[in-house]
Amino acid sequence: MTHPVILVTGATRGIGFEAVRQLADRGCHVVLASRDIRRARQAALSIGGSITPQQLDITDDASLRAAAQEISRVHGRLDVLANNSAILLDHYESLQSLKPESLRETLDTNLIGTFRATLAMLPLLEKSVAPRIINVSSGAGQLEGGPQPWAPAYSISKTALNMLTQQLTAALPNMMVNSMCPGWCRTEMGGPGAPRTASEGADTLVWLALDAAHSLRGSFIKERQVIPW
Repeated sequence: MTHPVILVTGATRGIGFEAVRQLADRGCHVVLASRDIRRARQAALSIGGSITPQQLDITDDASLRAAAQEISRVHGRLDVLANNSAILLDHYESLQSLKPESLRETLDTNLIGTFRATLAMLPLLEKSVAPRIINVSSGAGQLEGGPQPWAPAYSISKTALNMLTQQLTAALPNMMVNSMCPGWCRTEMGGPGAPRTASEGADTLVWLALDAAHSLRGSFIKERQVIPW
């Protein structure tokens, strides 16, 4: 597809920002979305290329409607939705000390917000000849490998996001829907001690957006390879 239109949520820093940079370098029209439009504009200017900053709060239906209307007005369609927005509130908190309110807030963004964003953008995705949805998940949500105690609310939300990916795959047979794990990256969320760069973390997102076969559906991907859920 020539000059695909791609929306990346939560894209002013970290993996989202690096994905926008790489996609713009590939000639894509990228909508760089953030809750803070000023940060979105600054991020877009710092990259250059065909990037449109967009205010977008995935927990706010009015914000989602406004963003969908603007993308429709400017581009008329959406080829790829990269659901990258997420929060991490409970880095090293134990499950016993986790407040239900923190779990609710985490799920509202990482799971329900992603679902809201996907529903809002479906009419635009349906106008694409080969629509793709990428849900940025995490190995923290992986059931494979046994129990791990780190960040319980975040981990629960990412496991649920993987199931949302499966549900969307079943419900949208003409769309390519996958989850991906960027790995532990040196970002504001991952911290300075992580072994991978944001560029390395974004590579699989860019690959899924542009290069992976459209027949790859309902999978969990890391480093361009299918991994167990």
